[in-house]
Amino acid sequence: MARVKPLAELIEACVGPAFAAQGFASTDILAAWPDIVGARLARYCQPSKLEWPRRRRKEPEGRPESGTLVVRVEGVFAIELQHLVPVVIERINAHYGWACVGRIVMQQGRLARPSRRAQAPILDPARRGEVALAVSGIGDEALRDALDRLGTAVVAARPKR
Repeated sequence: MARVKPLAELIEACVGPAFAAQGFASTDILAAWPDIVGARLARYCQPSKLEWPRRRRKEPEGRPESGTLVVRVEGVFAIELQHLVPVVIERINAHYGWACVGRIVMQQGRLARPSRRAQAPILDPARRGEVALAVSGIGDEALRDALDRLGTAVVAARPKR
């Protein structure tokens, strides 16, 4: 029997190449961003890519050079982030355990916010009963259930007259 995999393992395999193209080693920075910069600042800024310096041909082996983190930030919060850049760099580097970010470049723009689904309207039990009565005569169970869901959605969306 196959082992059940955590969702994090599957997501990493799916979006990992896209993050690698943006310079991120994993999806961890986006997931940990609110912990790194704080919930308030995370609402108005997010990392968009991590740019690594080009390697020189005869570079001595040792610690890799720090990268530049490009952060998309909304409106007036760019000023706040600009003042907090040294603290944010310190927190990022502490999170990863090495000096992976040496500087932050800000891009002003709107953040992509996840859409919030509207809550289902509360349905009056009498109207719900009307829908159930209307579909009760249908013999096919799957069709009856589908029409019941459709009728409930239509009645819930329509304002009372």
